[in-house]
Amino acid sequence: MSYSAKDHTFVVCAYKESEYLESCIRSLLKQRVKGQIIMATSTPNAHIKALADKYQLKLYENTDKPGIASDWNFGLSCVKTPLATIAHQDDIYDPDYLEQVIKALNKVKQPIITHSAYYEIREGKKVYSNRLLKIKKLMLLPQVPSWTWNSKFLRRRTLSLGCAICCPSVTYVLDRLPKEPFEVGCKADLDWQAWEKYSKLKGAFCYIKKPIMGHRVHEESETSNVIGDGGGRTGEDYDMYRKFWPKWIADILIKFYAKGQDSNTL
Repeated sequence: MSYSAKDHTFVVCAYKESEYLESCIRSLLKQRVKGQIIMATSTPNAHIKALADKYQLKLYENTDKPGIASDWNFGLSCVKTPLATIAHQDDIYDPDYLEQVIKALNKVKQPIITHSAYYEIREGKKVYSNRLLKIKKLMLLPQVPSWTWNSKFLRRRTLSLGCAICCPSVTYVLDRLPKEPFEVGCKADLDWQAWEKYSKLKGAFCYIKKPIMGHRVHEESETSNVIGDGGGRTGEDYDMYRKFWPKWIADILIKFYAKGQDSNTL
């Protein structure tokens, strides 16, 4: 199947009153090729509604109990196209993001997801290189050639070392995924958990080595909140390592991985 931009929907998952939400929306409207844009929220308020009205975006309200997995599953359930990207409200997408995604998808016969390299946004500035970004780029190096995208072995080996796939950079081929793509109850590693599940499927993990979106790192971000939430993240990280490794190797890896989370804090 050959995809076009019309087959794609950005789902802006809005939460509370983010000062960065409008910047995210504006970056989606500036895409060189045009698809659909919708908004979804479990915390409806005047700020979110005003922005939906301003940019004439359809707003869906999730009446279930709020939570990251629940919100993401709900957002994807509102999509009417075969492809979707969950646009995190604090992040921005370069004008060629969707263009590059469609190009990558059309290189293979059975894509499952696409994902890309990314840059960080810290205190309003774009950061293309730091310790964490270098490590993730190195981990994903085997996935740069498109002929490796169908290899279950390579993507599972990459995931066995940590979660190098940037969640907001991912575009989903919805008919290849479970009805509820994310597991409710998992908070810190629901994306890593999802990639591990999808990695067993027949098809391609398409990787775009060019940084085409920006992940904002700030004190109020969900990533920063989760990392600062006691030992909850470390426990989930360890559970993920045990999906790939015996206990003694997982015990070693978790020590290095926990130190890497320091790059996600200010």
